[in-house]
Amino acid sequence: MGIKSLDDLLSEGVSGRGVLVRSDLNVPLGDDGNISDPGRIIASVPTLKALSDAGAKVVVTAHLGRPKGEPDPKFSLAPVAAALGEKLGRHVQLAGDVVGSDALARAEGLTDGDILLLENIRFDARETSKDDAERTKLAKALVELVGDDGAFVSDGFGVVHRKQASVYDVAALLPHYAGTLVATEVKVLEQLTGADERPYAVVLGGSKVSDKLAVIENLATKADSLVIGGGMCFTFLAAQGLSVGGSLLEEGMIETCRKLLDTYGDVLHLPVDIVVADKFSADSPAETVAADKIPDGKMGLDIGPESVRRFSALLSNARTIFWNGPMGVFEFPAFAAGTKGVAEAIIGATGKGAFSVVGGGDSAAAVRQLGLPEDGFSHISTGGGASLEYLEGKELPGINVLN
Repeated sequence: MGIKSLDDLLSEGVSGRGVLVRSDLNVPLGDDGNISDPGRIIASVPTLKALSDAGAKVVVTAHLGRPKGEPDPKFSLAPVAAALGEKLGRHVQLAGDVVGSDALARAEGLTDGDILLLENIRFDARETSKDDAERTKLAKALVELVGDDGAFVSDGFGVVHRKQASVYDVAALLPHYAGTLVATEVKVLEQLTGADERPYAVVLGGSKVSDKLAVIENLATKADSLVIGGGMCFTFLAAQGLSVGGSLLEEGMIETCRKLLDTYGDVLHLPVDIVVADKFSADSPAETVAADKIPDGKMGLDIGPESVRRFSALLSNARTIFWNGPMGVFEFPAFAAGTKGVAEAIIGATGKGAFSVVGGGDSAAAVRQLGLPEDGFSHISTGGGASLEYLEGKELPGINVLN
């Protein structure tokens, strides 16, 4: 790949120069407004620390949640700035706006090694505009904050599948480099798409088949086994003619799932037993039933122990493993065993030399919430959607622009 790295930038010298960094700091917040999983903040530290230590004047752009293109206090990056400062062991300023007077004044006042986090980039509607000219105006305003001899470092892998001002358009205006995180993610995904080490096992969970359809279609042709759990397994079970009770079901996807089973039946593996409950609630009594015996009034909230055993057997001899999406409602202890069991099987295979990748988002949160060792996997991705689009074979604008 012809992408310049952070090391290339550091060797050119950054002391006294403004460096604009696009980080992915889109962390989940609890009802109390506190950060419930700081994974993405921790992952962004190496690049920011390297630039700060080398004397750069660092200006960071990031988003949080989905504000509607205007300031919204509940999506402020204030808690993120505090947490980032704590992880970096140095003060991180937060601008009161995106590219307004406060951001400009603070950027002008930066000294070597300082770090400034701009307020949520999505408070400016131009960030996500479909109009190239609008996005370019915002990109130019961002470039103004780092000056003519500035540089751009793309380190937010979770957003490289978006053609947005702070991801794509700024790279066209400044010398551009891949941060540590982006470079690592691309290398890992190239390894997964090549998947020379076999058997290659894919584990997909999460709620909707429609979200993962393209990745199922693409990876079913490459993987030796593709395990399906989570809420989306019920649409596949329904496609086999089974009753799924009150479980999550995408009626419009049943026919698609039937075709997938006809085409890739020898590769796709579905649960054989399900943990069901009366309602979606942590304290709803759980019982395990065969996958073809889900009672009418019950909903499936996890895969059962026999499914975990079968899936674990498939995973135990795999040499390459990609996992994206929990097997059940892991947030509720009574329905966490499926996700934990499969994760432990992946850790076991990794210990025997398999190359394993956890594909971002809910899966990464599950690893941390269930107290599993993060170093038990070869790589935990920070970009769920970006990882999936890459594995679907799609072009990622934020990577292409760096080439």
